[in-house]
Amino acid sequence: MAKVTVLVAVYNASAYLKECLDSLLNQTLRDIQIICIDDCSTDNSLSILHDYMKADPRIEVIHLDENHGQAFARNEGLKQAKGEYVCFLDADDWYSCDALEQAVNGFSHEGVDTVLFNVSMDYADHSEFCPLPDFDSLSGEEAFRMSLTWQIHGVYMVRTSIHQRFPYDTTCRLYSDDNTTRLHYLHSRRVGWCRGVYHYRQHSSSATHQVSVRRFDYLKANESMKSVLLQLKVSRDILSLYENHRWLNLVGVYMFYFVHGKALKEGERQWGLQELHRTWASIDRTLLDQNTTKKFGYRVMPTWTLFRLQEWLYFTLRGFLGKNV
Repeated sequence: MAKVTVLVAVYNASAYLKECLDSLLNQTLRDIQIICIDDCSTDNSLSILHDYMKADPRIEVIHLDENHGQAFARNEGLKQAKGEYVCFLDADDWYSCDALEQAVNGFSHEGVDTVLFNVSMDYADHSEFCPLPDFDSLSGEEAFRMSLTWQIHGVYMVRTSIHQRFPYDTTCRLYSDDNTTRLHYLHSRRVGWCRGVYHYRQHSSSATHQVSVRRFDYLKANESMKSVLLQLKVSRDILSLYENHRWLNLVGVYMFYFVHGKALKEGERQWGLQELHRTWASIDRTLLDQNTTKKFGYRVMPTWTLFRLQEWLYFTLRGFLGKNV
């Protein structure tokens, strides 16, 4: 049984894949299982994976016959995880050489079920270190709360038992992995951190940097998370916290529609507007608090038409020019 399983979902990542895999093979912690899931790549990523697998028995390769997206791919790897702990590494990113050892050491503290890495945002010409807040460890609920406003990020190692209980949410190809992160935090006794560094490559080809109709999936991902929280029968306080988070995201995605709607196809723009309307109608107003809704642009309106008028005025006054309402 390996100490750590690392899930590496791969899709057309040949330009960066060797650097990613080398960072794993050069870890100071040697007792690791590396599960690489090729999500039906059309470049030579699969060939690179097979070459590395032949050279090091710690690497296992799963090949998917259809492209399903990162969350699905990671879940296929999770099914074969043998490590006591699990973490992920995107195929265009890399770890510092001691990252996994540092994270495992973090579990030695009493009650810790999840350990955060430090994160470096690496651009072509510079890097930006993203410091964590000053804490020794957090309760699971504290970490959940802080993750809603990204006071803490979602790059971590977690006990395999928790991860297999809550695999990756496949509701959407993008954004729904945040749900998994928050469920892991919520069900951890304590959340700690380590000095190991996750190097997060920043480049324009990343899906999250594109103007795409997929941005509206953020709303569906939020809805999926709320559904899980209801099934888990969490406290009203937690539910209220998340519903306020959904309301803020609704306004944020409306801003995307307002600014970038003209860059979308007509059918995509209309579908996006329908998703915004559906989400607006699904919000439980009794769970919203005044701190969320007191500011113009975020106020609760009795009708969808009035809400849209508020958003048009709000974003116009803020100086955004992509008027599509």
